[in-house]
Amino acid sequence: QVQLVESGGGLVQPGGSLRLSCVASGFTFSSYAIRWYRQAPGKQRELVATVISDDNTNYSDSVKGRFTISRVNAKKSVYLQMNSLKPEDTAVYYCNVFIWPRNYWGQGTQVTVSS
Repeated sequence: QVQLVESGGGLVQPGGSLRLSCVASGFTFSSYAIRWYRQAPGKQRELVATVISDDNTNYSDSVKGRFTISRVNAKKSVYLQMNSLKPEDTAVYYCNVFIWPRNYWGQGTQVTVSS
């Protein structure tokens, strides 16, 4: 079955960096776009970044220039390098893949940006 397992979250000060990882199993990893979403308390889940290949990526305006998404197909892994973190980046971050006809989600990893 499809599984996505995130790791790498934690507490970081404003301006700091974190690197999130997502390890996938149960599907042909290289054939699918992988996405990172986040959900802050009391807010809707929002799309942060998408990777199809390392030269085909997309970012939300709120993270563009600060976050970098990448993938290593041989490791069935996707990464989210987050730099210049802000308090408003505080959220649970989820790895996602859409395999017709449904979305699959990991359990999420908490990122807290606070001094």
